[in-house]
Order: sequence, then C-alpha cells, then structure tokens
Amino acid sequence: MTLSALPLAGGALAATATRAADAPKAERFPGDPPQHKVVYQLNEADNAYIEHILNSVGAMIGKYQHNVAIAVVVFGPGIHLLAKNPKRPVAAALRQRVISQARDYGVTFIACGNTMKTLGWTAQDIVEVAKVEEVGAATLMELQEQGYAYIAW
Repeated sequence: MTLSALPLAGGALAATATRAADAPKAERFPGDPPQHKVVYQLNEADNAYIEHILNSVGAMIGKYQHNVAIAVVVFGPGIHLLAKNPKRPVAAALRQRVISQARDYGVTFIACGNTMKTLGWTAQDIVEVAKVEEVGAATLMELQEQGYAYIAW
C-alpha cells in the first residue's frame, strides 16, 4: 500500500464502520446464550491482585450485562479466596464480592481440585457458589476450546 492510498483506505474503513453502526442490532431475549465469553485465571492470594480481577469482572458485567458468560478459574494460592475458612489472609469484602458476583450476575467460580487435594480440602471446604473441577488448568484449556477469551494477570 502506498502513502497516497492510505486516506482512501481509511475512508473506506470509516464508511464500513459507519454502516456497521447503522445496522439494526439483533434482538436478544431472556434465555438467549450470551454473545461474549471470558475466563479469568486467578492464582494468587494477594488482596490487590484479587481486587483487580474482581474489578475487571465487574467492568465486564457493567459493559455487557447479561450478554457475557464469565468464569473465574481459581487455583494455587488463589484458592483461599473460595475457602469457607481461608488459611491465607483474604479480605472478607473480596470473599463477599465472589458470592455476590456468582449469585447476582451468574459468574462461575471454579476451584481447582488438584490444589484442594494438595491442601487436604474437599468440596465442603469451598463456598457453596463455587464449583470444583478436577484440574483447574484443564478447565482453562477446555473453556478456551469452547470460545472463551482467556484473561490472566
């Protein structure tokens, strides 16, 4: 592409974007599957790190509302966020946000069974809003194979 072609290409792109913006949006109905899917990796027990991820989850909910499926796969030291009685210091407010985001917005929190096994934990040690999968890393892979965008900090 030559420099003289750039304005033309930009104009063509702008025209395409304008037409796309003017196109009628497809209607969504209750129960329709979300158009967007995202999975977060959460593997640290640091409160600031956890807060950044939960803030991002909240931003996704704010932007896409009910048109996004959100999963958070929790393993390694991050598993304490999902524990009924964490063995590492995790702010109670962050633990409450997990419960709220799961119950109020349908965010799926997934605890790694391998990490739990290492700690001698069972499903009874994890908050009721979380589900347990045998291998957290495998769950990350499987969700990506299902079209989930992968977000890691």
